Amino acid sequence: MLSSEPVLRARGLRKSHGSGRAQRTVLAGVDLDVVPGELVAIVGRSGAGKSTLLHVLGGLDDADAGTVEVAGRALTGVPERRRAEVRRDVLGFVFQFFHLVPELDGEANVLLPTTLPGAAPGGAARGQALIDRLGLREVAGLLPHQLSGGEQQRFALARALVADPPVVLADEPIGNLDATAGALVLTLLREVADEGRAVVMVTHQAEATAVADRVVRLEEGLLAEDVRDGAGLADHAAGR
Repeated sequence: MLSSEPVLRARGLRKSHGSGRAQRTVLAGVDLDVVPGELVAIVGRSGAGKSTLLHVLGGLDDADAGTVEVAGRALTGVPERRRAEVRRDVLGFVFQFFHLVPELDGEANVLLPTTLPGAAPGGAARGQALIDRLGLREVAGLLPHQLSGGEQQRFALARALVADPPVVLADEPIGNLDATAGALVLTLLREVADEGRAVVMVTHQAEATAVADRVVRLEEGLLAEDVRDGAGLADHAAGR
């Protein structure tokens, strides 16, 4: 049974790009609650602001207004040092384009967060276990450019999980993968949620929404009513 207490809570998020006549509102007062054990997919047309919303939820971008709390800790209205600590301690972020450090091999990329000041103990052991669990041991010594897209995304997922965060944010996690690699990543994200973490995933693909507990649409700067069953998931994913 899912906990009823949100581990991720956003209220009144507003964000605009540009200025003057070129200003465009992408978030117009977004509210979102996500509880532990829940996988939420955010869908919407291209350019609707889905990635912007995810970056604001993860403290990677500033909102113009509104609040975000993760595991009871504020991400908005606090100094960047405090925000970085929240990201380090309670958030994992999986990027569409992996963002692995090109000079480090796969294993070193996974373990990189464990070397940061203030990192929780036990991270190195978790990192090694994740590499084994994700079937990456044989390629752990390769540099990112020597890896397939699926391998890079699995290393990126391991890096996001190495600090054992209660919230994982994933931006188009299968957008650059073939069907086989994408299916593996989706299975892993589903398992991450089933283990008690909250997962928020931006996607435009029906196979991704199919593994979600909830699907919400970002439209005209607001999140539309949740889709809570299988009906219409393909339409939502495709932005229809």
